[in-house]
Amino acid sequence: MKIAIISSTYRPEITNTLLKHCLKTLKEKGVSKKQIEVFEVPGALEIPLLTKKLAKKKKYDAIIALGVVLKGKTFHFEQVAQECIRGCMKVSYDYEIPVIFEVLCVHKKRDATKRAAQRGVEAGLTALKMIEILRKL
Repeated sequence: MKIAIISSTYRPEITNTLLKHCLKTLKEKGVSKKQIEVFEVPGALEIPLLTKKLAKKKKYDAIIALGVVLKGKTFHFEQVAQECIRGCMKVSYDYEIPVIFEVLCVHKKRDATKRAAQRGVEAGLTALKMIEILRKL
């Protein structure tokens, strides 16, 4: 089993928590460090391109996308959130690989901070469950 994790470096106080809890969960479930590769990108809009490049390699059983998009005073929030999810879902469908989307799209930083640990756990668990399901097909 091989899992890729793409983590945005934007808002590291949140994304580091997502990543830490995702890695901890995977380790607790028996996934070794050698089975996980972590990649960093500057922000949420860069996640889909790297997701596609990694999926094309056909090396990974799942890709986990971690990041945060915070609502500001402009329409930019909606644009970034929509395009990030659209790109990740397209990769998942086109390459038939689970892309676990834990890019937190929230109105307030405290909402992301409050959710980050649990969503990191859920990212790891969801990746493992999807790998299991797809292997049975």
